[in-house]
Amino acid sequence: MPKGVVTDSHFDWSRDVRPNTPWSETVIYEAHTKGLTKLFEEVQPSERGTFAALGNPKVIDHLKRLGVTAIELLPIHTYIQDRFLQEKGLRNYWGYNTLNFFTPERSFFATDSHDELRRSIRRLHAAGIEVILDVVYNHTCEGSEQGPTLSWRGLDNASYYRLVKDDPPLLDQRHRHRQHAEPHKGPRNPDGRGLAPLLGDQLRHRRLPLRSRLDTGPDGHRLRSRRRVLRRAPPGPRARQAEAHHRAVGHRPRWLSARQLPPGFAEWNDKYRDTVRKFWRGDHAQRADLAARLTGSADLFDRRARRPWASVNLLGAHDGYTLADTVAYEERHNEANGEDNNDGHSNNCSRNWGVEGPTEDPAILETRSRVMRSMLTTLFASLGTPMLVAGDELGRTQNGNNNAYCQDNEISWLDWNKAKSPEGNALIDFTARLIALRRDYPMLRAGNFLYGEDTPAEGLKDIEWWDERGLQLTSEDWENTNGRALVMRRACERESGEVQVVSLLLNASEGPLTFHMPPPAEVERTVLIDSSKPEQGATLIKDSYELPQQGAALLSWTIAAA
Repeated sequence: MPKGVVTDSHFDWSRDVRPNTPWSETVIYEAHTKGLTKLFEEVQPSERGTFAALGNPKVIDHLKRLGVTAIELLPIHTYIQDRFLQEKGLRNYWGYNTLNFFTPERSFFATDSHDELRRSIRRLHAAGIEVILDVVYNHTCEGSEQGPTLSWRGLDNASYYRLVKDDPPLLDQRHRHRQHAEPHKGPRNPDGRGLAPLLGDQLRHRRLPLRSRLDTGPDGHRLRSRRRVLRRAPPGPRARQAEAHHRAVGHRPRWLSARQLPPGFAEWNDKYRDTVRKFWRGDHAQRADLAARLTGSADLFDRRARRPWASVNLLGAHDGYTLADTVAYEERHNEANGEDNNDGHSNNCSRNWGVEGPTEDPAILETRSRVMRSMLTTLFASLGTPMLVAGDELGRTQNGNNNAYCQDNEISWLDWNKAKSPEGNALIDFTARLIALRRDYPMLRAGNFLYGEDTPAEGLKDIEWWDERGLQLTSEDWENTNGRALVMRRACERESGEVQVVSLLLNASEGPLTFHMPPPAEVERTVLIDSSKPEQGATLIKDSYELPQQGAALLSWTIAAA
């Protein structure tokens, strides 16, 4: 049985300065410690896939090239392997099977020194990159009441786990039945006297990305203990993100909803992911919902003085399709998981554009590439906090596997050879350009929700909606289920007194569209980026601009100070 001992954790952090990047400027890069560098030839073999590699200059160079400001690591604390996976010759790769929340996973060390992780964090901080840790409380390695007694069950089963009400003990208190949402996972008890202090310690010492079941009780109501814990450890630079699953198509059950966390926390927005995917695959009746996602999902988050950055916008995460697979597969291909392809969700809001999986058809390949770039353009032009999954910037594929939790192999690891290919290198450059535009144009990351109520200049509101004809959208236009074109125009006054205007042009129709520019007329606009012409630099236009099907572009112009 694994045992724990108290060790000397001294480390000189005196030279370390946490970046503390403002939420409105944060760009998150979600990665797995091992998968990020296991196949990275720029890292020496003995360090690939370890904590030491996270601080490797080549890894940091890649993150800096992209322009991300934070790396979010899948679980790095000690976990154990599931017996049912070992019996099938598989491994728990993601690590959501915690044994100890305060001890780093030993398989991620290249040597016996725990300073590897500390040094890497210090180097990432020095490069201006924050480190966010993914911490899961809704299940542990002890599983259901039939699982092993390794830690919390032996200490106080009723305090750490939510037990079936009025259920008598099977043998003793440790074997009472639990309520649990997944076969091998027992939810923690947020009302228990044991978990609240543990959660408080984590909030004080780490940034906590996963809220999961901690925020709703069995009947769906909020829990007073959760609010007490948050008050004792107020959200700040060390605890500020949560993974709150909304009612997402094909995703996890609605264990909880948005709006329950207090100001200061941000939450994964699965509804953003699904809406963007459905819009770009050509679904009907998506225009109005997309507009809500583009503006920070105010329908979900504009409560209790929260801000647009509370919505962590994502095109995908570790638990689903990669961006490249979203445009290459319409059916999951999880045969390698050993569950007869029955695991993972079945509705991925994806489209293969004519062929399931790999193809050499140049027209299909071009369409897939353009759709990926259009989705990335949408992501980084949206209000909220963008999150990019490691490898999406270079076209990483999992061969259609949307539940690679047990694939500790090339299916999950990043194939860095793609970064050397012309296509992969071009996608990295395109992604970096988008992140740079987001940094340079403040209205792309506005700190407040926009409702078209402010007027930065005569004839210009802070946000307006138009169609390809250069006409403002009416209520009938919003209700038009066939509408697949949208122009979002934002304007804000800068410190210099100038008013800067940025327009996002989206064409998800089945053919090219000519976008006629809305008033004022005779304004020279700069095309900042075009998903159909990824290598094109800034160009000037006046009255109109053509976009092919599944194309997106960002335009800008400036009104001089009065």
